[in-house]
Amino acid sequence: MAKSAAGEKQPAAPKKQSDKRLLFEKLAATQPGVEVKGDTVPYTSLNGHMFSYLSKEGKLELRLPSPYREEFIKKYKAKLCEAYGKVQPEYVELPDAQLTSTEELKKFFAISYEYVKTLKPRPTAKKKRS
Repeated sequence: MAKSAAGEKQPAAPKKQSDKRLLFEKLAATQPGVEVKGDTVPYTSLNGHMFSYLSKEGKLELRLPSPYREEFIKKYKAKLCEAYGKVQPEYVELPDAQLTSTEELKKFFAISYEYVKTLKPRPTAKKKRS
């Protein structure tokens, strides 16, 4: 473990995208019934609402309701997610060094999952008959 400027022990940051995916899958496994979907951009969703994903740059983005979002940003020195030049106001970007802290992060992952359960399900696309 590396030490921060304040001398506190920090978890080591994962190195490769595949390592990050494995850590993301480990975090998703803490919530029963949640599976990681997607190849290029791995994500989790419920009722048509995405609630976490691993960006192409390998950053974990987590959808949180307020005030948990503010708590998360303060606790982990995180920031709001920015994708395609737009800020995603409900998503926080987790610092790389924290991705290895599965046990600590599972609280926020569960909050994210519970939050999307409160959202109205999105309609699914119907398959066309041949």
